[in-house]
Amino acid sequence: MVYFFKTTIFSDSFFYNYVMKKQSLLLICALIGGAFMVSCNQKQAATEDESAKIDKKIYLQLYSVRDDINSDFKGTIQKVAEIGYTGIEAAGYADGKFYGLEPKEFKKEIESVGMEVLSSHSGRPLAENVAQTNWEEVWEWWDTAIAAHKAAGMKYLVVPWIPTPKTLADLKSYCDYFNQIGEKCNAAGLRFGYHNHNFEFVEIEGETMYDYMLNNTDPSKVFFQMDVYWTVRGGKSPVEYFKKYPGRFELLHIKDEKELGQSGMVGFDAIFNNIEKSGAKYIIVEVEKYDYAPLESIKMSYEYLIDSPFVKADYSQHAQ
Repeated sequence: MVYFFKTTIFSDSFFYNYVMKKQSLLLICALIGGAFMVSCNQKQAATEDESAKIDKKIYLQLYSVRDDINSDFKGTIQKVAEIGYTGIEAAGYADGKFYGLEPKEFKKEIESVGMEVLSSHSGRPLAENVAQTNWEEVWEWWDTAIAAHKAAGMKYLVVPWIPTPKTLADLKSYCDYFNQIGEKCNAAGLRFGYHNHNFEFVEIEGETMYDYMLNNTDPSKVFFQMDVYWTVRGGKSPVEYFKKYPGRFELLHIKDEKELGQSGMVGFDAIFNNIEKSGAKYIIVEVEKYDYAPLESIKMSYEYLIDSPFVKADYSQHAQ
């Protein structure tokens, strides 16, 4: 069949080719448009995911990067900040300084890279024979330490360990000692706490050391920074301690055998699903052993918490 429009003649094949070309063009446009929409949606989702990552408050115990920080303090804290950590817990106090810096200078350096100074590990054990302790020297040491931590902007001062007492009487002396330190810290506007390893879960004269410490320290003066990994290695359940001593664990060390979530032994989902019982206000990553370079290891551990849906964005709203 032939169609006449004015002086132009169109055949059936012309109309067929015209229609097919038009349909092909529409299909190509639709495909391009669809791909564009998918790309936009993916970019939007990535942006939303990135925004979600920024919101979680996660702190780092600087012992995790001890070798890096000793060789390049400024470069290391810059890299820690770039990973996304909110702030730090120090592990380098000595003679009134942090990593060789005056307290205010240390605070300035940490804040200059956009992080917060949260807490510090430090302490002075009693004499092996407690009765031989030079108390004048002990309290002079603590007065200097408390003033330095206050000047550095710390909220918390934590004793990282004590020698394992041989008797309950010695352990009771440490509990009394901690109550007195806690009273001094309270007066300075700091909170004082104790960090556990696995040896606190041994028995001394029929009493579990950790339970004895919890029962013989004043909650208004002494909190406990539970290291969840060492608690598990001590044969105990962090969640059961949260339930038994609610509100006593203001800081948590989130730790694994190496990088977070790799061993499968700690049970982070159960810990975080019951964290409100603990009284935790801040979560602090610590990595002591590595399968990767320390900075890569702390990045993997940070991302594990960021990607874990059971970890909330912020626990500090419970802070007083």
